[in-house]
Amino acid sequence: MIAWAGWLLSYIVPFLAVLTVIVFVHEMGHYWVARWNGIAIQTFSVGFGPELFGWTDRHGTRWRISMIPLGGYVRFVGDMNAASMPDPDAIEKLPEEERKKLFVFKSVWQRIAVVAAGPIANILFTFVVLYGLLVAYGQYVITPVIDSVRDGTPAAEAGLEAGDRIVSVDGYEVRGFNDFQRLVATSPERQVHIEVDRHGTQLGFDVVPDAVEQADRFGNMQRVGQVGVIKEISEEDVSVFRPTPVEALGMTAEEMKFILDRTAAFIGDFFVGRGDVEQLGGPVKVAQVSGEVATLGIVALINLAALLSLNIGVFNLLPVPLLDGGHLLYYLFEVVLRRPLRPETQEFGFRVGLMIIGTLMIFTLVNDLFF
Repeated sequence: MIAWAGWLLSYIVPFLAVLTVIVFVHEMGHYWVARWNGIAIQTFSVGFGPELFGWTDRHGTRWRISMIPLGGYVRFVGDMNAASMPDPDAIEKLPEEERKKLFVFKSVWQRIAVVAAGPIANILFTFVVLYGLLVAYGQYVITPVIDSVRDGTPAAEAGLEAGDRIVSVDGYEVRGFNDFQRLVATSPERQVHIEVDRHGTQLGFDVVPDAVEQADRFGNMQRVGQVGVIKEISEEDVSVFRPTPVEALGMTAEEMKFILDRTAAFIGDFFVGRGDVEQLGGPVKVAQVSGEVATLGIVALINLAALLSLNIGVFNLLPVPLLDGGHLLYYLFEVVLRRPLRPETQEFGFRVGLMIIGTLMIFTLVNDLFF
């Protein structure tokens, strides 16, 4: 019993805290843009299932905490369900003045704004958190100068030498050797372009990092890229870089671009036979990572929430029915055709989307539990 309680506190509580923040931010994006467009909102729920507790505000919106804390939704007046499918019977019973406030009767551009607001809120949340942490704490950097290169490694074969000062990798500025390690580690068996400064001359090298199995600080095996360069770190090599507030804007944007770029490359590996299926994770994996990161402190957990928020925001924009991107796809067809898609077509799309999302969820869950 004590072991079970310890597991609950170590993994489930941090996971639910992270998930709740991400869901709240996402749904709040939908909520506020809907409010600004005069749409009547019936329910704002964190979680699914029966209500545990809640309250009704002066606008008639029911704010509720529900029993199953794995998501959430904003339900508009006149909707049949949390997926914003209109309920014709309920709509018919409403007076004309109330019907003007329904989501389904708003212009297509207003509906696009409301649907897109959720993912955009997640992306903005990530930017604000990463920017705030960067301005508040700065960035630890290690002098990006190569001390030695191991013989027979990709770096040696490409022509990198001891004394080279690393300037950039794939166009990303390298401020410290830790930047270089991260950029290479996230590109196993994928070619990277490394720019170095050698005695005042800038040179470029194309290198394909070896894929190496390596344990992280929590003992989890990861497939990472290595090129064979060595950096012997001393106290003099370590410093804290504190950007100006303006400088931090560009650094934060670059960091988000890096995260999305490497995520896309990771997914792309599966289409060319380089992917490692064991590194795909679902809810169980996220719970495990949340618990592990929580041991590093609240700042690390906030940083994790920001990174997951970015990925969830972008994932939701994919043109798959059931996701926000699927709704946006329907609305774009409506703009082009100047009429909504037929209900049968939308229903078929939702069935396909359900199959895709369901298959992905089952696959990641099985992968979490058995691999």
